[in-house]
Amino acid sequence: MIATVAKHFTFDAAHFLDRLPPEHKCHRMHGHTYRVEIQVTGEVDENGFVVDYALIEEAWRTLMDQLDHRVLNDVVGLRNPTTENLAAWILARLGLLATHERHLRVRVYESATTWCEVYASALGELADPTEPAAVHRPRAGVRRV
Repeated sequence: MIATVAKHFTFDAAHFLDRLPPEHKCHRMHGHTYRVEIQVTGEVDENGFVVDYALIEEAWRTLMDQLDHRVLNDVVGLRNPTTENLAAWILARLGLLATHERHLRVRVYESATTWCEVYASALGELADPTEPAAVHRPRAGVRRV
């Protein structure tokens, strides 16, 4: 049987998008209470799990320490911290959850009505999120504004 499990997390951070025109409101420093949803899809194992929720929590914990109450522009690999780039950055760092049998999705909400979702069957499908010039839009990420 195939199933999808998910766990939600929140963190607070500031950022600015200096590639936008100076008159754009997001060019200025501002903050969000981000909501992150990590989804894992795969075969249910003999224990009845796709993946133990504790593993998702463990994978998130180190990322949380790097993101919570930070200026995202200062985080290595997030020079241009759009929601798309943030979601790809998170996904690329969840390697212990990725296998050939399990598929990952990361959805990042920057507000109650705006989000971006990225997904990959294997981390090799992602651009290297540490490359500052890379545009990170793995496969068919979605953004609603």
